[in-house]
This record gives sequence, C-alpha cells and structure tokens, in this order.
Amino acid sequence: MNIRHAGSTFIERHFHALTHRNYRNLWLGQCVSLIGTWMQNIGQSWLVLTITGSPFKLGLVGAFQFMPILCFSLFAGIIVDKFPKKNILLITQTVSMILAFTLAALVLTNTVKYEYILVLALLLGLNNTLDMPTRQAFNIEIVGKEDLMNAVALNSTTFNMARIVGPSIGAVMMALLGAGWCFLLNGVSFIAVLFGIMRIKTTPYVRKERSREGVMKEIKDGIIYIARDPVLAQTVLLVTVIGMLAFNFNILIPVFTKNVLHMNETTYGTLMSCLGIGSFAGALTMSFRSKHGPKMIISIIGSLVVSVCLILNGLSSSVWMVGLVLVVNGFFNIVFATNSNSNLQMNAKEEYRARVMSVYSLVFAGSTPIGNLFAGYVADRYGANGAFISNGVLTLVLCLLIIWKFKKASGSSLLKKAGIN
Repeated sequence: MNIRHAGSTFIERHFHALTHRNYRNLWLGQCVSLIGTWMQNIGQSWLVLTITGSPFKLGLVGAFQFMPILCFSLFAGIIVDKFPKKNILLITQTVSMILAFTLAALVLTNTVKYEYILVLALLLGLNNTLDMPTRQAFNIEIVGKEDLMNAVALNSTTFNMARIVGPSIGAVMMALLGAGWCFLLNGVSFIAVLFGIMRIKTTPYVRKERSREGVMKEIKDGIIYIARDPVLAQTVLLVTVIGMLAFNFNILIPVFTKNVLHMNETTYGTLMSCLGIGSFAGALTMSFRSKHGPKMIISIIGSLVVSVCLILNGLSSSVWMVGLVLVVNGFFNIVFATNSNSNLQMNAKEEYRARVMSVYSLVFAGSTPIGNLFAGYVADRYGANGAFISNGVLTLVLCLLIIWKFKKASGSSLLKKAGIN
C-alpha cells in the first residue's frame, strides 16, 4: 500500500499530466507508435543513401517531406480551430499508417525507387501539416493549462525514449532483415495510437465565429498577434533558426557515419540513440521542473549551447567523441524545444492558440526543407564535417543577433519577464 502510494505521489509530483485519463490514453499509444516512427526514420535515410549515394538527394527527401508544412501550415491552423481535434487525429494517423505500409510493400517486393520515396515523403508531409498543429493544440484540451507544460515535456520524453529504442531496433532490423521490416513494423505500431485516440472522451474546443474577411485575414491576424507580443515573437524567431539549421541530424548523421567515420548502419543507429539519450534526459528534466513554467532564458541558453555542439560535432573525428557531443546536443535540443513550445501555448490566448501553434509548426518543421537542402548541399561539397560546422556557426550568429535585437528593443522589462535578473 505504501509503495503504491509512493508511486502515485511521484507521478503526481513529476508526471502530473498522466493523472488525466484522456492524456494517458494518448500517451500510451504514442509510446508504441513513436518507436515505429523512429525505426522508419533511420531506415528511410539509410535506404536513400544506399540507393543514391548522394547526401544532396537525401536532403531532397527531407525537403519534400517538410515542404508542405512550409507552404500550408498557416492554413492548417484555421482548420484545426474549426473541427474536433480528435477526429482530425484519427484521420491523420490512419493516413500515416497507410503510407508506412505502402513503403514497406515497395521495399519488400524490391520495386522501390528513389522517385517513389520522394512521392511518399511529400504525401507524409502533407498529412503532417495538419497532424502537427492538431496534436500541439489538443494537449491543452485534455490536460488543461495548469498541466500543459508537463504534458509537453512528457511528449518530448516519449518522443526521445523512442529516439533511443527505435534506432537501436531499426539498425538491427536493417542489418538482419532489411529496411522494409522497419517500415512494416511502423505501420503496425499505428494501431496502438489509433486505439488510444478512440478511447479519449472530451468536449472539443471549436471556434464558431467566422471571419467575414476570409482565411487570409485570419492568418494575418494571427501573425500580427505574435509580432506584437515580445515573448511570442522572440520565441518564434529563435525556433525558426534552430528548426532550419540545427535539426538536420537525419541528413548529416548518416552521411557522417558512412563518409567520415566509415562505419555501417549499426554505428548509425548507435549515434542516433546517443542523440536520443540526451534528448530523453532533457525531456525528463523539463518534466520535473514543469511546475515552474517556461522561461525565455531557458530558450536563450538552449539555442546557444546547441549552436556550439554543432560546431563540436564537425570538429570531432571519433565515434566516442561524436556520441558524447550528440548526448549534450540532444539534451539542450529538447530543453529548448519543450520550453519554447510551452512558452507559446501558455502565453497565447485561446482564440489564437491553434494559429500560434500552426506558426510554430511552420517555423520549426516547415523551415526544415531549407535546412535539409543547405545541409545536403554543403555535405556534398565539403563533407559532413563542413556541414556541421557551417550550420553551427550560422545558428550561433543568428541566435545572438535575435537576442541582442530584443534586448535592445525591450530593455530591462523584457529581461525581467524572461527571468533574467
């Protein structure tokens, strides 16, 4: 009895979002599904690099997958506001499952071609354009504002637990059975999250009022709303830089493994797991401190440390050194992302929240095509080391400029609000 009570108290203190039944249903499903997603991520990257031998073509696949988010994310925010989010998630997760099974069938029947992978990446990107802001905005419906940051941190914990387990399983699968089985198991894993979503019972928030001036006016209003709030604006700009230049590991790590370290898919999976270990630790840290709420200073420090880690990655030449830097990088990646995500949701008014999170999806994932193409091009010309270093230097310079700009514009009042004494 005492052990059970102690466990319950620990969960209530550090993982209090799990006390909500609806959130538990979604979280448990994601625990399974995200492992499959990471298996597919590393399987697809290695498959493309094996078929083409080109870092740029691998970057092009990433660009195809994230380009729809860049083009249509702002429109997705309007849709998310006007339909029940549970229904939207059931549709998007089903589509993701079908696409995974399709890729598995192509690989297992030896009919896969690079062009087919590009098309499937584009379709997945279109689907994720709607899925991402829906999942972001759904959190507050099922846990409330008080437990929102804890839910975001737990989502990151799950995502990065999967980033540890998924690549490890995926690397073994690829070595023993081939990449096709990674895609097949990913398709099966969606059954868990679909079952969890169907068990959720909540009263959905649906914005009923209609703008007489149309969709473009609503998008414009959302952007103006963000621009007028210093916390939202600075957060969005920092997320843009980090999303574009610092989150290209799916492009650079396989190239680094193959062309710099001259290792196989097992080492690739290990390095991705190192990134996941750091990210998992970062997510747990944010979960434990979630009661204190998000602070701008955390995003600022996170962005600067991530920049330095990218440079160190480029200067490293051994598996152990790269793995160690990736652990640190992963930790601050998630500290930055979790704090920034929570900052936006906590500071946005309810009627603007879906639109704010659609902008978050736009700058965080939608900027990735530009970053993927840039990373792939630089890796093609100067190697993965050069790509890591150039991305790190650019990230550091741009983040410092943003920090200096807002410090100069807002002075001591913004610093006080950000938590800097």
